[in-house]
Formats: sequence, C-alpha cells, structure tokens
Amino acid sequence: MTTNPSTPTARTGGQLLVQQLITHGVQHLFCVPGESYLAVLDALHDADIAVTVCRQEGGAAMMAEAQGKLTGQPGICFVTRGPGATNASAGVHIAHQDSTPLILFVGQVARDAKGREAFQELDYRAVFGTMAKWVVDIDDPARVPELVSRAFHVATSGRPGPVVVALPEDMLTDTASVADALPWQAADTHPGAEQMAELAQRLQAAQRPVAIVGGSRWSAQAVEDFTAFAERWSIPVYCSFRRQMLFPATHPCYGGDLGLGVNPKLLARIRASDLVLVAGGRLSEVPSQGYELFDIPTPRQPLVHVHADVGEFGKLYRPTQAIHATPPAFAAALRKLPAPAGVPWQVHTEAAHAEYLAWSDTTAIRIPGALQMGEVMAHLKATLPADTVFCNGAGNFATWVHRFWPFTTYGSQLAPTSGSMGYGLPAGVGAKRLWPQREVVVFAGDGDFLMHGQEFATAVQYGLPIVVVLLDNGMYGTIRMHQEREYPGRISATQLKNPDFKAYAQAFGGHGERVERTEDFAPALARARASGLPSVLHCLIDPEAITPTGTLQSIRASALSRKQF
Repeated sequence: MTTNPSTPTARTGGQLLVQQLITHGVQHLFCVPGESYLAVLDALHDADIAVTVCRQEGGAAMMAEAQGKLTGQPGICFVTRGPGATNASAGVHIAHQDSTPLILFVGQVARDAKGREAFQELDYRAVFGTMAKWVVDIDDPARVPELVSRAFHVATSGRPGPVVVALPEDMLTDTASVADALPWQAADTHPGAEQMAELAQRLQAAQRPVAIVGGSRWSAQAVEDFTAFAERWSIPVYCSFRRQMLFPATHPCYGGDLGLGVNPKLLARIRASDLVLVAGGRLSEVPSQGYELFDIPTPRQPLVHVHADVGEFGKLYRPTQAIHATPPAFAAALRKLPAPAGVPWQVHTEAAHAEYLAWSDTTAIRIPGALQMGEVMAHLKATLPADTVFCNGAGNFATWVHRFWPFTTYGSQLAPTSGSMGYGLPAGVGAKRLWPQREVVVFAGDGDFLMHGQEFATAVQYGLPIVVVLLDNGMYGTIRMHQEREYPGRISATQLKNPDFKAYAQAFGGHGERVERTEDFAPALARARASGLPSVLHCLIDPEAITPTGTLQSIRASALSRKQF
C-alpha cells in the first residue's frame, strides 16, 4: 500500500486513511465494526496494523485511551455512526479530562444525506464539541492526508486530548490521487535559561518548598530526570490525583498523592509551604481538594506553574512564575541545575515521607468481615513485580490501590481522573495488548465491573491473562457512602443483586475464583496467575467496610448526630 509521494496513484478514501495511520506509526487500533466504514475495514485487511475487535464502543475508546496514556502517542479507535459514536463518548471524555492523546474515527452518513436526520446521523461537532480538542468531517478523499496529519498534531500538542474525525461513508469509497503526509512529530517547548535561574533562586530562598507532579506528556526519562532533581535538592514531591506513576513511592522525597480521602497531614504540609512547584498538572478539582487547597485566583504561597499549554496559566491560579514547557524538556533542564550546597528543609522532607509511610501502612488496617483488604494489599506488594500495571475505574474500592500500592515505575498506572466507572477492565486489555510481557491487574467494584464487563470476552479472545480483583459489596458503594452522609438511613437506588462472578469468568472461557476469607486470597491469586487465562478473583467484602478506616454505621451515626444540632 506504500506509494511514492512524488507519483501518487489513485486510492480510495479508506485506503488513503489506513496508509496515513501507517505513515504516522500506528501499530494497533481498537474498534467495533460498522457498515459506515466498511471501506476502512477492507483496507485494514492488507495492512500491518493489529486490530482489536471489542464488544462495546465505550470499552474500545477506553482501551485506545489507555494506550495513549501509556505511550504518549495517540490511541486509535474506530466506531460506527450514531449509537457507536455516543457509546464511545465516555472514552472521549476521559481523554479530555485526563489530557490523553486519542483519535476517534467515526462513521458518518453519505454526503448527500447530511442534514436530513438520516439513519444514525449525528452532528459530530455539536456532540463532541465540548469534550474534544478538534472535530472534523473529511468530505473529500484528497484531504485525508492533510486532515489526518492535523489530527495527530492537535491530539499531541500543548495539552494533549481527543480529536474526533468523521468519515462520510461515500467519501471512503471515492478515489483521489494525492501524496501521503509526513509522519507526525512531537514538539517540545523548552524553558529558558533565565526562567530556570529564577526558579533556582526561588528554591534557594525557600524554607519549606514542595513539588506537585501531574498531567500528561511525561516519559520514563522525564520521571527519572525529575526524581534526580528532587534527590539533589531534597524537595518533598507529591503526585496529583491518579498520577502516582510520575514519582517512585519508595523514594525518600515522596510525600503521597493528592487524591480522594487524602492524608490530612499531607494537606497541612502543603498549606504550610512557602513555595509550590507544580510541574505538568493543572490543579483541577480533586487534587486541589475542591479548589480549596490554594486560593483562587492568587494562592497564598508563591506558585511556580510549569505546563505545556500556555492557556493553562492563570486559568484558575495566578502563578508567581509561569514556565511554558513540556515535562520532558523541563525535567531535563532541572537535572542541569547546580546542586545546592545544602538546604534548610531536610527535616521537612523527611517528615513528609514518614507521614506517607505511616499513611500507607497496611498492618494497622482492620475492616469488618472475614476478608481483610489490608492483608490482601500486603500480599500483592510481596508477590507482584514492581512494574505491574494497575488499572481501575471509579469507586471507593480504588482507595486500596491508590493508598496502599507503591507505584515505582512510569507506565504502571491506568486510572481515570475523570472518575469514569467501568474503565479498569478495558484499560487492562489495552495495556496487555500493548505490553504482553507486563503483568496487569485490574481492581474493580461490582457496580464498576459490569459497566464494561463484556470486555472480559475481548481479553479471552486475544489470550490476555489479566487478573481482575473484583470487590463485591452488593451496592454502588461510593453513592451509598454519600447517601448515608447526607440522608442517613434513607437507602435508595444503591443496592445491587450480583451474579456469581467466578462463574461469569468461567462462562467466557477465563479463570474464576471465589474469595471469602483473607487466607483464601493468596492461593486464589497463585492459581489465577498460573492459569494463563484472563481471571476474576470474586472477593466478597462486608458491606460495612465502605473505606479502609470507616464503616457505613459510623458515617450514618455521625450524620445523625450532626443533624440533631
């Protein structure tokens, strides 16, 4: 299919599109097939691109988003028009809030049927306009190289995000003689020498500085460079919500993560700091603790904000110093900063790490019921490789991973900052398809799992031996927790009657285990890992164990007591 750009030959829109994917280095894509883009499917038949066929478009988009998150290259997903596109919108929203490069190709009605509310027709600019960086219809096959190239650059530049490309059905079968585009290239923005000198002066003048890492566009090298800087300057480092793979938890400078149910001592230490360096992140609602951790628009602490998108500066917080740079370029520049002769905040950093270690200690954690998740997490830490990829969706169950698993390796965390349920299983499939040699563990709740539980069939189809640790408490636990806090004792619309998830896994052709007691977990995990199959460990959790340190009864009692006054 490769052609000489100087002598282009006539190709269909579908053939042109697939060739552009090859040109831009795409090796893998996810899809749910549809008649609206049959010409693309036909062109893929002869292309050297691995295709993962999924069971629902939301799962397909989340798999593509997961690969975009791990690689920094656009995840690629194809879905059909109308219902296929709207199903995929959950993955687009994740990519938007998580700043992940993603390109969603969607089928569209024929050009002469547009605007007539034809079968499954949607106005994609209206549907995706608020959650995508760019939405485009390709109405002319001759413009396929141009617009696909632009899609790759938009998805990856500045603050990365999703791009939606609509493909009219008849355009894909029309022909055009046009040259292929050049491969896309990532563009880094580098900090200036004067900016780095100013930052060094600010650090040297500080008494209790802190650093917060977040956002996207990082790499393993960038994490290594930033870690080396933190070590030389002995500065405490905190990770933004669900960005714990950006700094090793075992490092003596690590202070924890700014997530949900955060360590109060961590927040107190950040509030008491006299310089805050935010690298890569945008301090959105969760890491900013409901926008209350820092004053808006002018934080009390001097704020140095480093971001790849100049539009993020001053959006919420007025930085004392703004540095327009991508994480790799900024981290490389940090590594070149001369090491200080000494710092006055060494005790501050040591205390921050000690607070993290105490907060993540599983030995003191006891929850109601026969299955103790603290001991489960201790066993996982003792058993699994350090670079295991942990994936999760949304729910209180995720606290067990975020608080008690020590992330030490870049590319080992897949979790939606958007809080989208059902993400963990598709993300696990995407990770295992990308890195079959890495172990992949999915944490899921019972409600969360069945949002995209059908993608377990995809794992079986492609022989992906992921392990799903499924915590079943028979309810939408997070909502029940909030319900008890705001309307104590008035249970409504949160109860669930669940299937036998061990049998569910076996019915799909995978491996299933039922875990009711702490002592059941270790042998069940060993059998699952040895099976060579996608596995579900169906873990029965006492409904009272709503958080690692709280129960429904205590939350209800506290709420009732509060309402009496």
